[in-house]
Amino acid sequence: MGRFLDSVAGFGVTFSAMFKKANTEFYPEQRKELPDGFHGRHVLNRYADGLEKCVGCELCAWACPADAIHVEGADNTDAERYSPGERYGRRYEINYLRCIFCGLCVEACPTRALTMSTEFELADLGREQLVFTKEQLLADLGPGMVAPPHPMAPGTTAADYYADRVRPRDGSAR
Repeated sequence: MGRFLDSVAGFGVTFSAMFKKANTEFYPEQRKELPDGFHGRHVLNRYADGLEKCVGCELCAWACPADAIHVEGADNTDAERYSPGERYGRRYEINYLRCIFCGLCVEACPTRALTMSTEFELADLGREQLVFTKEQLLADLGPGMVAPPHPMAPGTTAADYYADRVRPRDGSAR
C-alpha cells in the first residue's frame, strides 16, 4: 500500500508541474545581477607602477583543496625585477577543470596578488584552453603602468609597495 501511495504522490508532483508557467531565462541576452562576493575567474593584480603583486610564495597552491594551482617562484635581480622584494611568480597556472571556486587561494595570499573577478564564462571546446597561464591571469596595465621587468619606483622600498604607497610612473592618481 505504501508503494502505491508513493507512486501517486510522485505522479501528483509531475501532474502539478505540467500546468505551471515555464521559468525561461534569456541568457546571454539578459544577464542576471551577480551577488556580492561572487567567485569567478582569478586575476593576478599589479601595483600602481605595473610591478606584479605575486611574490611566488606558493601559499595559494598549498591552500587549494583541489590542487588546481601551480606556482614556480624565482628570484628577482636588479636587472630584471618583476615584483618588489626578493622573489616573483615565474610560472603561475590555474587549472579550471579542477578549480572549485572556493576562494581559499585568495584568503591565503599575503600580498592580495590573487583576487576573483565576476567573469564566469569559462566554457571551451578543448581541455588545454582551460589551464590559464600567468599571462592570461595578469591584470591589464592601467594608465601610468609599465610592463615588468623594471626597477622599483625611485626612493621606494618593498615595504612601500606592501603598504600601497606607490604611485603610477606618470605621477597620475589611480
